[in-house]
Amino acid sequence: MLPFSGGSSNRSPNKNLSQKLDQRLDRGFVGLAAICGLAVPILLGAIACLVAIQSIDAIKYLGLSFITKVDWNVNQNSYGALAQIYGTLVSSAIALFIAVPTGIGIALFLTEDFKFMPKQLQTLLGFLVELLAAIPSVVYGLWGIFGLVPFLRFLLRFLGLPLQGGSMLPAALVLAVMILPTISAICREVLISLSKELRYAAMGLGATRWETILRILLPAAGSGILGAVMLGLGRAMGETMAVTMLIGNRDQIKFSILEPANTIAAQLATKFAEAEGIEVSTLMYAALILFVMTSIVNILAELLIIKRND
Repeated sequence: MLPFSGGSSNRSPNKNLSQKLDQRLDRGFVGLAAICGLAVPILLGAIACLVAIQSIDAIKYLGLSFITKVDWNVNQNSYGALAQIYGTLVSSAIALFIAVPTGIGIALFLTEDFKFMPKQLQTLLGFLVELLAAIPSVVYGLWGIFGLVPFLRFLLRFLGLPLQGGSMLPAALVLAVMILPTISAICREVLISLSKELRYAAMGLGATRWETILRILLPAAGSGILGAVMLGLGRAMGETMAVTMLIGNRDQIKFSILEPANTIAAQLATKFAEAEGIEVSTLMYAALILFVMTSIVNILAELLIIKRND
């Protein structure tokens, strides 16, 4: 008798069934991953198509003059988005000017090994910074109205500068605080992912800590930092509630950051509920412009990262 031949013949069908099941599971996982991957461009395309279709009437009626005009007069059917585009770009630029160096500094402070800073305290500070991202936008707006604006009025009074309740400056400052956790968290992860050999090699050649940071670490993390900046810029350009509560919502172009202004997102939030007729299509036209602006920013960011990596 051959006791093992029967056992092997009994096991081989089970083994084949197991292999077939594994292959089917692998194919199913690949298909599911492909569906999830395709869902993003499909959803993005659906949003773009819907906004574009809804804005066709305004595009035919206003044309490119919508981008060059400032007035928004419902009674005269005269609409322009130049003031909102200007306010969106300027408020986002001011927020980045404040948040980028601050976010990079926070990331360095939380990743570098400082002798006077215990690791437990660094971990706690990192958690608190990331917690800022969980605060709702309307809470930031209320803090700006009842906390930041009175403080700025008190501060600017000594310089003889008036500050209205709603203006570009408090809106931009609140935007800087809102995008700060995004920039600092991503920069922190990028710096942590850098090889420790970079630090050791630089210090072994006689470089100081700051020379190592400025000449080695930050250039090596440049692509990740650029991605963090672009993500922060995307949120700043699309932020709605906090900006609506603080910027003043006045359709004008003033080169003083102490004057009221407006953004595309704030215009959509304040006008859409009461809009009728052609104004609805006009607001969708403005939304399409904001969509294009944010898409251009992200495309340029990807191109810069690819070029830098090459």
